[in-house]
Amino acid sequence: MLVLEKCSHLGGTTGIAVGSLTAAGTRFQHAKGITDNPAEHDQDAGKFAAPEIESCNNESLRKWFLAEAAETIDWLEGLGLSFYGPSPEPPNRVPRMHNVVPSARAYIEALAATSRAAGSNILCQASVVELLKESDRITGVRAEVQGQTRDFQASLGVVLAGGDYANSPELIGRHKGTGYAAIEGINTHSTGEGHYLAESVGAKLLNMDITYGPELRFVPPAEKSWTESVPRNQPVRHMLAMAANRLPGWIMRPLIKRLVVTWQHPEDAMFADGAILINARGERFCNEKSWPDRELAVAQQPDKVSYLLLDGRLIERYSAWPHFISTAPDIAYAYVADYLRLRKDVAVKSDGLEGLARARAMDPEVLQETTESFNRYLRGECDDEFGRRGDSHTLERGPWVLLGPAKAYFTTTEGGAAITEQFQVLDHAGQPIKGLYAVGQNGLGGMILWGHGLHIAWAMTSGRMVGQVLADLVE
Repeated sequence: MLVLEKCSHLGGTTGIAVGSLTAAGTRFQHAKGITDNPAEHDQDAGKFAAPEIESCNNESLRKWFLAEAAETIDWLEGLGLSFYGPSPEPPNRVPRMHNVVPSARAYIEALAATSRAAGSNILCQASVVELLKESDRITGVRAEVQGQTRDFQASLGVVLAGGDYANSPELIGRHKGTGYAAIEGINTHSTGEGHYLAESVGAKLLNMDITYGPELRFVPPAEKSWTESVPRNQPVRHMLAMAANRLPGWIMRPLIKRLVVTWQHPEDAMFADGAILINARGERFCNEKSWPDRELAVAQQPDKVSYLLLDGRLIERYSAWPHFISTAPDIAYAYVADYLRLRKDVAVKSDGLEGLARARAMDPEVLQETTESFNRYLRGECDDEFGRRGDSHTLERGPWVLLGPAKAYFTTTEGGAAITEQFQVLDHAGQPIKGLYAVGQNGLGGMILWGHGLHIAWAMTSGRMVGQVLADLVE
């Protein structure tokens, strides 16, 4: 087997994810006395997305996938990976979310090691630019490998596994509208090469207008997380998993909270409670309660960044349950103090607005006028130029907190090639394109996989099963 990776290292979006894998009927559930099955999982999976999005789901394919997900966890454990959980995530009726230990990088390292041990060749800095075709069959690929053009022939088939297109302005603009093209993907390398390749040979692409986001997220920290510093050899992974599954919640939650302040987005409730968004100049620029217009406006600001301004009232409110800045549902909740302690790069506190402004290189007079203008609107002394309604709390008393920079991001995309249950890519007539297969985000097949842990579950399950499909061709 030959693996071609366009980046200088393996990983993709999986490598920067938290690492949850959601499945039903697992041995971890059985060990905790949880009765579950894939049919009920499919019912619950349909409750995450809005009805108009869920109506686009390929029902038969998702049911089939979810029936295979538990076996995927067993397979991954056989490769030396360890998990803790399951953890709850409503509206799932029972805990189904399994987290790999110590982080999602463990998937990459275990799969790469297994692949190399089986004799596979992995080439990095190798971008596939064309699918090679003879008659009506895909026979190989043309790639730019470290600056040189090379052709590779495929004896069994070509598998597209190139990730999503969340950072492709052209694909996003074409399918969602040009206004969305300025919004970035959380993975800068997710530029849709696999989708372009499938499209180039006549594949049918489904749900290309459906995206997870846009949503506001704080920019990621520059330094590595503690999980990236942990050795990822098998004995250490097993030790960490054993500890994670046996230690009480009060010990585990602080560790998980570090992931919450790194990866999760600020809750919309903060804007309903009176927080405002400002840009790098200290100016307010949108109706903070209007999605997705808010995200579209953020993407048009200087450097595409924004900041959340909280006064003393909001600081107190978002310091304890049930008012939190971000969350991993029913696992850990992050409050103002957590951000000030764990994310000093995106959280600053001051007794006065001037201190906040200087900490973020803003003009103090502009920030002061922005706040006073908002307060005048709340007192009925002027209209709100951005159409915000229903507010009653002015921003007047310190201390003050500024959270950001935050940007508008697409987390992932739901568009992918139509496929069979053997992962064959289908053309617009519903016929398989011989020799071409797709997995993960390239081969979503019309499924809607909202909620945590389903995209990784599909990536791992489809990768596992397409390997078996191709191995059967040899036999």
